[in-house]
Amino acid sequence: MKLLTAISLLFITLLITGCATSSIEQETHTEYQTYVQTGELSPVTLFTDTQGNRINLNSSQNAKLLVLFATWCPDSQRAMNALKGSDLNLDPNLDIIGIGREENKEALDKFAAEYEINFPLIADKDRSIYAKFANAGIPRLILLDKDNQIVKTIIAEGENPLMEVQW
Repeated sequence: MKLLTAISLLFITLLITGCATSSIEQETHTEYQTYVQTGELSPVTLFTDTQGNRINLNSSQNAKLLVLFATWCPDSQRAMNALKGSDLNLDPNLDIIGIGREENKEALDKFAAEYEINFPLIADKDRSIYAKFANAGIPRLILLDKDNQIVKTIIAEGENPLMEVQW
């Protein structure tokens, strides 16, 4: 019984601390680091979504919002729900792309159906995309202008994850 209680307390503690970092990150990183700065070009411009479509950011003259998230993360789930219900999701001048950190196609397809996501999702199974932007912290919102220059990076934790998204 004590073991079950201890495990339950550990699970609740990990859930409360958020999903900004995995347990490995918590041991090795004490702060979030962002590897990209305002004014720099996006380090990644080519993607393949879960449906096999190639996405080239250079082919669009729209602003872009990259959403780096994880399906299991409550903050990411809140951010996706907020995004789904926002005017951003309907803006014809904004391309939204979700990048599932350490996610596979099957998990992202299930998440897209459950959350009624209508923008492309990219599986970043090995963090190769995420690692070009940051060391830890999800959800991360990366706002790009029409030329793919970084306008803003946001760690979108909390109750109002889209509060800082203005363009």
